[in-house]
Amino acid sequence: MKKIIILYRQFFVISMAVLLMGCIEAFDAEFVDFESALVIEATITNELKQQQIFLSRSYEFDAEGPSAESNATVSVSDGTGTTFSFQDAGNGVYVSSQAFAAEPGRDYELSIITQDGRSYGSETTQMTSETTIDEVIAERITNDDGEDGMAILVNSFDPSGNAKNYRYEYEETYRIIAPEWNPISLIGDPEGGCGVIRVPNTTDDETCYRTDRSNAIILASTEDLEEDRVSNFMVRFISRDNYIISHRYSVLVRQLVQSNEAFVFFETLNELSGSESLFSQTQPGFLEGNVFSNDNRDERVLGFFDVSSVSERRIFFNYDDFYPGEALPPYIEPCGPSAPVIANPGGCVLRPILESGAGIYLAENEQPAEGEGPFLIVRRICGDCKVLGSTAVPGFWIE
Repeated sequence: MKKIIILYRQFFVISMAVLLMGCIEAFDAEFVDFESALVIEATITNELKQQQIFLSRSYEFDAEGPSAESNATVSVSDGTGTTFSFQDAGNGVYVSSQAFAAEPGRDYELSIITQDGRSYGSETTQMTSETTIDEVIAERITNDDGEDGMAILVNSFDPSGNAKNYRYEYEETYRIIAPEWNPISLIGDPEGGCGVIRVPNTTDDETCYRTDRSNAIILASTEDLEEDRVSNFMVRFISRDNYIISHRYSVLVRQLVQSNEAFVFFETLNELSGSESLFSQTQPGFLEGNVFSNDNRDERVLGFFDVSSVSERRIFFNYDDFYPGEALPPYIEPCGPSAPVIANPGGCVLRPILESGAGIYLAENEQPAEGEGPFLIVRRICGDCKVLGSTAVPGFWIE
């Protein structure tokens, strides 16, 4: 029986071939039995930084997860005799030994030698033309499903008309305020037994910050437009009921200009991996990119080596900017209190809950009902923001 194959991060093995119509050549998907294939995610940009490449192995649907490709020799050459080596940082991540930026007009090639001696390469790739983001806008909208929320929109224009193909990523950071934080804590009585005592809260925090990165393929093309202009393109929609916009929210949008070949690859990948029936199919296939085995051209290698110019822009907004006077979105978890008894015939009840971190102090239970204890407690996530984020204020954060 043939099995569904899942690939690391965004590269999925798919169950049908899609023919893309138009002037750009489509990628073919072939139907095959499962085999462990090398998965390559490599995007080099014109940012001066330590570039990253991701290597893993495809895995079957009933496997525990992707297997990182370790101890490989990875390098990128630029066609001028310069080679940039990458070091294994663990978990399939390879980081360039030195910071470098892709430059226009140079022929970049990827080289990989796995720990078992197999050699892989890529087609020669040049960096795409540079186009900057003009602005990123936050706007309250009602989407096509009738849902109220915040749209993150991008505007961009390339007067040369050379860019045309765009892929977007975003990194969102938001403030979290624990709704039931209390300056008082309950701890087990140092003298032992089932008793608990009140002490100043030195362990739980009220305000934190969290950063999440996009994991979707977000594409835009101006190929069929009169000019190379991206107008109010939505890269992110956040429901009005999503707690991440409850206080202050920031998003960094990255615009990568892609070649025709790269755009078609990601467009095909997006269509196939986004299929609702992806995991119900029985005929998996491979989506081929511009990477290959040097030893055996029939060996299936998955992924793409992309060299893209990048532009990025960050914005901030507060919930009150768009929802003045309106109730905050519901917290990520319900925070209803409970009042466990101190002890019962089976032993201590409240103290183990506190010491395990499952619950924290909320308030006194002024009128305990039958079977209730003298204290109200809530789940830790409701009174300690560190469950969700970090108390460290990001270096880029502004009020």
